[in-house]
Amino acid sequence: QVQLVESGGGLVQPGGSLRLSCAASGSIFSVRTMGWYRQAPGKQRELVTVITGDGSTNYADSVKGRFTISRDNAKNTVSLQMNSLKPEDTGVYYCHAEVAEINAKGGEYGVDYWGKGTLVTVSS
Repeated sequence: QVQLVESGGGLVQPGGSLRLSCAASGSIFSVRTMGWYRQAPGKQRELVTVITGDGSTNYADSVKGRFTISRDNAKNTVSLQMNSLKPEDTGVYYCHAEVAEINAKGGEYGVDYWGKGTLVTVSS
């Protein structure tokens, strides 16, 4: 079983910065796409940013120019640098990973995993 553990959440003032990290561990053959989602109270979970295994990235329009995603394939970790934070960035941030696994017959397949989330609060 694969585990995703986020860290780095907390309280920050508007305009401040915060860095989130996520580490994948367990029975991993390889990690494919990794990303960050967030969910504000009473709102639907939304994609913030995603990074593929070869380093290609995509960002939600609301965070472009402010957030940067990066990964370390050797350590199966992904980070999210958040700058110029706004109150609307407040929410629980979830790490997501598509992990390639091997079944009993030796076949490869992808499985989605989620972290438990880390709370980011942007408030003065």
